[in-house]
Amino acid sequence: MTRIVIADDHAIVREGLKRIVGEAGDLQVVDEAADGTDVLRIVREREFDVLVLDLSMPGRSGMELIKLVRAERPRLRILVLSMHQELQYAVRAIKSGASGYLTKESAPAQLVQAIRKIAGGGAFISAEVAEQLALGAMPGGERAPHEALSDREFQVFRLLVDGMSVTGIAGQLNLSVKTVSTHKSNLMQKLGLANQSELVRYAIKHGLGASA
Repeated sequence: MTRIVIADDHAIVREGLKRIVGEAGDLQVVDEAADGTDVLRIVREREFDVLVLDLSMPGRSGMELIKLVRAERPRLRILVLSMHQELQYAVRAIKSGASGYLTKESAPAQLVQAIRKIAGGGAFISAEVAEQLALGAMPGGERAPHEALSDREFQVFRLLVDGMSVTGIAGQLNLSVKTVSTHKSNLMQKLGLANQSELVRYAIKHGLGASA
């Protein structure tokens, strides 16, 4: 029996996932988490095989949370289930230590298939993500400017593109306004952009538009 923990800040999503997983006779949900703090507590206290993790939760979330979980339990398998369809999110999640990546629009059967595959030691990613990972590993491979952003810079970049203010981002990420301003300045410099309009145009050009 494969033991699973589901981490998502929306109770209705957790209930839906538990129902899908419960219909598979070889999978069992043993706990659930509503935020990053819950995730780390459960990781430290419980024995289980697969963490199904939403990238966007209160507190610690996203790539930072994946890395923290991997540091606590290097052998734990992580399946990211995200609203973000953009390739860059999947690539960053896998590089951070996830074993698979699914969008929330995926069919229920695909979720069960993904859990089984990564529980067995495999990876569950699209052909496009696999290609990007391979290209990134090649010496001299050409990378888009946004791929040079740190995970935090990329997170701030996406929230800016979504129209959020520096103050709003600071509140959401539990950072100081000064820290967010520094991240914004650094990412604008790395991308060679001068203002918000250029930032939005860059995001659209590279398929990194506003969150669905």
